[in-house]
Amino acid sequence: MKGIYFINERIRLNGLSIEESITLQEQSIKQYISGQNIEIIKLNPLQLKEHYTILHALLYDLKKDPVWLDCFIHYSPKVMEDFIFSYPAKWLILKSFFKEFIPIESKPDFTIQRAL
Repeated sequence: MKGIYFINERIRLNGLSIEESITLQEQSIKQYISGQNIEIIKLNPLQLKEHYTILHALLYDLKKDPVWLDCFIHYSPKVMEDFIFSYPAKWLILKSFFKEFIPIESKPDFTIQRAL
């Protein structure tokens, strides 16, 4: 399976600091990736990190050189919430490039479910 993962570097999770929240997301996602044998794809050779931190940049890279991937991995629906509500049209376009979106930590949040 080939995929891409997203780390939200601007959110505080579970009362943790920003740095701790980033570490939590990275560790959880990397553990999942290795357990599921997912190959992480780097769309932009100039990209410094293995993951994306800006969804607009991911969408730009996907549009520039269209590729359809198996999965988009993120920590939880909470890390996607701001983008989904602020840019619903871009969210739909982004979703079209992946077979599935995989949240590592999925707690039911009915406000997000309506937006999806």
